[in-house]
Amino acid sequence: MAEETFPFTSSTLRSLRLQREWLEWEDRRRAAAQQCRSQRCPPRSQARLTRPRRSCRDPAVHNALFSGDLQQIQALFQDEDAANMIVETVSNQLAWSAEQGFWVLTPKAKHTAPLTIAAARGYTNCARYLIRQGAELDARVGGRAALHEACARAQFDCVQLLVTFGAKVNVLSEEGTTPLHLCTVPESLQ
Repeated sequence: MAEETFPFTSSTLRSLRLQREWLEWEDRRRAAAQQCRSQRCPPRSQARLTRPRRSCRDPAVHNALFSGDLQQIQALFQDEDAANMIVETVSNQLAWSAEQGFWVLTPKAKHTAPLTIAAARGYTNCARYLIRQGAELDARVGGRAALHEACARAQFDCVQLLVTFGAKVNVLSEEGTTPLHLCTVPESLQ
């Protein structure tokens, strides 16, 4: 419809077509991953794995987690509910606006768990503290578990810590990948 009412360049039309194809492909991939997960994990166990969690947008919590400040983390995460809260961050990303005809900054919320942030950044002491406070090792808040992020970012000490404490090495992400799929360097496998 927009193609008929506005004069777009051929490169803009191609970009829009490629974006539409990519979104359709992404929808098909997610549907296939969901179908695969539902076949591997019966509905009863899925219901047991998901429980209501608190959500947090507090910049002090974000700062403590993203900087690896162990003292602040110890002060903020003193119980199991806090260790398993959902941390919500908002970042601005460029997105094509067909209505306006140019790229605009669009806020995008991302949800994750405190343990996932600590493991992804290699803060082993912070991750150990969160685990001892009762953080769920295999929680997939935002699509990936902590072990996925530690493997993807080659945080060897955090990978070893998570596996030692009992993280499942075959846990699937929302995309249907295991942590092993995300190992980026040969040393990740040690």
